[in-house]
Amino acid sequence: MTTTTVGGWSAWGPVTPEEKTIFAEALHGFVGVNYTPQQVATQLVAGTNYRYKCLATLPGEAIGQWEAIVQIYQPLKGAPHITHITPV
Repeated sequence: MTTTTVGGWSAWGPVTPEEKTIFAEALHGFVGVNYTPQQVATQLVAGTNYRYKCLATLPGEAIGQWEAIVQIYQPLKGAPHITHITPV
């Protein structure tokens, strides 16, 4: 996991297997755009915020790729969920 400071965002870094699992759980059932995480930054709060730099594509499309930031909140108890998706 990337080193973080309480309240501050960590530097961007590689996505760990644990962070890939959190990403997949938060996006389970999400349709319309495929997001592939490339890097992640974290912020410790009452839980953890994750910012994933992603490659975004439309399902079945070979063209039309773009970058997006997918922000996910992992509460101390409960399932992670998407809080923001921002095209870059």
